[in-house]
Formats: sequence, C-alpha cells, structure tokens
Amino acid sequence: MPKVSIIVPCYNEQEALPLFYREITRVASDMSPVEFELLFIDDGSSDNTLSELRGLAAKDTRVRFLSFSRNFGKEAAMLAGLDAATGDYVATMDVDLQDPPALLPELYRAVTEEGCDCAATRRISRDGEPPIRSFFARLFYKLINRISDADIVDGARDYRLMCRRMVNAVLSMREYNRFSKGIFGWVGFKTKWVPFVNIERAAGETKWSFWKLFLYSVEGIIAFSTAPLAIASVLGGLMCTAAFLFIGIVIVKTLIFGDPVGGWPSMMCVILLLGGVQLLCIGIMGQYLAKTYLETKHRPVYLVRETEEGLR
Repeated sequence: MPKVSIIVPCYNEQEALPLFYREITRVASDMSPVEFELLFIDDGSSDNTLSELRGLAAKDTRVRFLSFSRNFGKEAAMLAGLDAATGDYVATMDVDLQDPPALLPELYRAVTEEGCDCAATRRISRDGEPPIRSFFARLFYKLINRISDADIVDGARDYRLMCRRMVNAVLSMREYNRFSKGIFGWVGFKTKWVPFVNIERAAGETKWSFWKLFLYSVEGIIAFSTAPLAIASVLGGLMCTAAFLFIGIVIVKTLIFGDPVGGWPSMMCVILLLGGVQLLCIGIMGQYLAKTYLETKHRPVYLVRETEEGLR
C-alpha cells in the first residue's frame, strides 16, 4: 500500500489546527487505499498549538509531531519534516488552509499516473493581498529567475507532492541558510504545476509581514545567486572611472582655462556619493561573508524538544 507523508509546519496555529485536521482527514478518507502519515512540526509555538497536537496524536495513530526547542523558522520546520517523513511520497503544505487539501488527489495522480516526480501548486490570483505586496512578489520572481539557476514559477507555493527520490535529492542539500523554493527548483526533476485561485487563511493571523517577506527574498537571492557581488564590482569600476574622469576635467579646466577649482560643496557631494556606493558594496559582501560564516559553524538547523512517541 503506498504511503503519503504530509508535512505541516505550525507556529501559533491553535485556531487553524482543528479545521485543517478535519479537512485533511476528509480528503484522506476519499483517497483509500492510500496510507497517510500526518507529520506536524511545532516551530516553538507560544500558544496552545502543542497541546492541540498532543490531543490529535493521542486519538489518531496517523498523527505524528515534532516540537522544536524554540522558533527556528518555517524552513527549518520543512527540513525537519522531510527528515522524519517515512512515506513513499511526501507533501508539504500550510496549516491555515490557504493550501487547499482538496487538491491533494490531483497532485497524487500527477505523480503516480502521469510520470511526474513532483506536482506543485501555484497561485493564479492574489485576491485579498495588498497590491504593494503583490507587486514586489512578482518583481522578486522575475529577478531571481533572471539572476540565478533556480527555476521558480511566479506564484509558486510550498504546497507540493514529491516522490521519494526527489525528497532524497532535497535532503542531500544540508545547507544552514535554506530557501526551499529555490532548492526545489535547483534539484530539477519533472514537475507539473497545478494552478489554483488564492484562498484567504481559515483562522488566525499571518506571521509573514512585508518586512519578513523582504528579508526572506534577500535570503533567496543570496542563497542562489552571486549577481549582487557582480553588481557591486561593476559599481566600483564605474565609480573609479567616473572619479578619474572628474579629476581629468578639473586638471584640464585649471591648466587651460584657468578656472578655479570648485568649492567644498561639490566635493562633499562626490565624497558622499562614493562613500555611499562603497558602503553598499561592503554591505553586499558582508551578507555573503555572514552566510559563509554561519555555514562553517555547522550548527544544527533545528533542535527537537518533544515528539509524539512519549504519548504512545
């Protein structure tokens, strides 16, 4: 009997958990005789998420959970789920029902009957999302696809179903600074994209502010592209060229035309411009050095405090 593991990261989702469990078990019952493993990852929640998971695990043997020692982030939670999953096929999805469980049968058919290694979802609309957020999201997808080898479809979600060989390929990439959308695209494999209309979360509040999404996008660019370093080098070269041209113009004007050298305001503008560009370039290099430093420390990506095994 084929087995599907469903990885569900959770962070302060006590309100959404019962709704998700009811919906996913309904879908699972319609997919018989497929065996299911529901693997919830509690990412250091401060509400009653862990208590809810204990209750679900006590009444349903299909439910497993890992509870982190603190909040390590969604990327760490997804990696922990992939590490712990035992299924022949592995799905990742959010608990807030923005990733509709009703699509799971279609994803399963794409992998088991159509010869795909992965069936992934993408949003074809962003209804209910602030326009400024939608604009920058689309800009990010265009940018990262142009400057990196990661193939990320516009509107791509983390909601997908993968065969075991693709899961093993993803697990072979043990980097500390993780960007799953990029990793899924980088490892390749035959992927079918299933579109769906955006759905607002069923309960609770989103944990992703605009600033957090911006930082996450920077993480993705740094993880899969060295283009910012190339841009910094080009800017440095252009500024040096401009400085030499400016010096030449000043010398020629002084020697030939006898024009006095410009006053300190213009000089201060040039100094501030060059200083700003230098700081920008240093900042870009610093980001790469910081990521390299974290990778060399070989810290664990996550630490588990509790599992369902103590309840059985």
